[in-house]
Amino acid sequence: RSTMLSRIRRTLLWLLLPPALLALSTCSELVSSRDQIRALGQSRVVTLNSPTSYFVDGNGESGFEYDLVRHFAETLGVQLDLQVADNLQQAMDWVQRGRAHLGAAGLAITPQRRQAVKFSPPIRRVVPQFVYRMGRSRPDDLGDLDGELRVSLETSHPELLFLLAADYPQLEWIEDSDNSPEELLRQVAEGELDYTVANSDLVAINKRYYPQLNVAFDLTEGADLGWIFARDDESLYHDARNFLLAIAGHELLRLKDRYFGHIERVGYVGAITLASHVESRLPKYRESFENAAAEYGLDWRLLAAVGYQESHWNPSAVSPTGVRGLMQITRNTADYLGISNRLDPEQAITGAGRYIRSLSDRLPPEVQEPDRTWMTLASYNIGINHVRDARILAQQQGGDPNRWVDVRRMLPLLTQSKWHKQTKYGYARGHEAVTYVGNIRTYYDMLAWMTGGSTDQPMAPADPVTKPLEEKPERADPLAIDAPIL
Repeated sequence: RSTMLSRIRRTLLWLLLPPALLALSTCSELVSSRDQIRALGQSRVVTLNSPTSYFVDGNGESGFEYDLVRHFAETLGVQLDLQVADNLQQAMDWVQRGRAHLGAAGLAITPQRRQAVKFSPPIRRVVPQFVYRMGRSRPDDLGDLDGELRVSLETSHPELLFLLAADYPQLEWIEDSDNSPEELLRQVAEGELDYTVANSDLVAINKRYYPQLNVAFDLTEGADLGWIFARDDESLYHDARNFLLAIAGHELLRLKDRYFGHIERVGYVGAITLASHVESRLPKYRESFENAAAEYGLDWRLLAAVGYQESHWNPSAVSPTGVRGLMQITRNTADYLGISNRLDPEQAITGAGRYIRSLSDRLPPEVQEPDRTWMTLASYNIGINHVRDARILAQQQGGDPNRWVDVRRMLPLLTQSKWHKQTKYGYARGHEAVTYVGNIRTYYDMLAWMTGGSTDQPMAPADPVTKPLEEKPERADPLAIDAPIL
């Protein structure tokens, strides 16, 4: 208790210091940012609300930047104190004045910003894109506009347009201090605004929800994003630089894949079709998806996404290879799962939910979420033993067999004799499994957005009351090698 009270006193004292003194403290050899953090036992980070940086959903705090700075705080051995600024200028001001130790909000590294703050090494790269509404005349370049262009002051796009205006003297735009880039994208999609500029990651995310959005052209080849620090901050900057260099391989790739690895899978037609079927078809089967998901510890929208990928929720669907029903189940698979009628949606959905849970349980405990769910879906598509082969290949190639981003890279190699002859179970159409999982991830995100809720925990840990799948020899399972359930 005395330690806690002492920490509270130190925190209050630090917060009450005048801004000028705080600014001085960041460059002082005696009270550097690193010393402040260690004394307080916490790292104060400022961010912005954005689907690409930080947001709060049904499962709590989430986002690419949030996960990254939380990991950084753990390496420093302190708690993360995350503060959300109202806008970009406020976030930069807090860092400059020492109210925040660093800023993590997916900020583009630009010459103008470098004059005010210090940037970390680039964390990821995006492309600024010019966006308009499908159905309007597509502009060829910035000199071909016929309407209002509005860009958010929360971005670097006003600075970029100012530089590009040298080549387009007639170019005019409005710098919006009230709306986020995501809100401007919505306005374009709804026909309330003619044009805006947004980064490629945000455009891709929002195209899933607003399929009317269309990209006319890229404004540049790309922009690097990084964290920001006070210009005179050497100690914490040095720590952050070492941290980012240390995780530049697998850790950062895994985090990027979690938030951005699947966002461009479904185009305009696919999004419109899904929206239509959510209204016309899903209500007939939603209760069955919910009941099966509850029984086997799944998110019902994940199970529904699998069904949509296979049949677009058509219980009469029949493929050229003879798989049938809403979940496109083979005859052997139906026998294995105890399904008497593959065309009965309730039986098919319940059987599929049961099998997804069993596949998840057969993966080693070292495979954590969300990688566990993606490997389960790949197993559901091409058989768990082919996924095991890909995990072994990933390990042999210096990757991590417990991470989907590494296993995903190996799956397509199973079509090549050079690789599949090294495996126990041989050839598999790994490309299909990669596409399959990517599509379901996107459908799942879209269903979550349409129905409300989080996508952080698609598969809960096995419940002791969940009905177990009867143990059988490996050869009894028609899905174990290369006879997919779907």
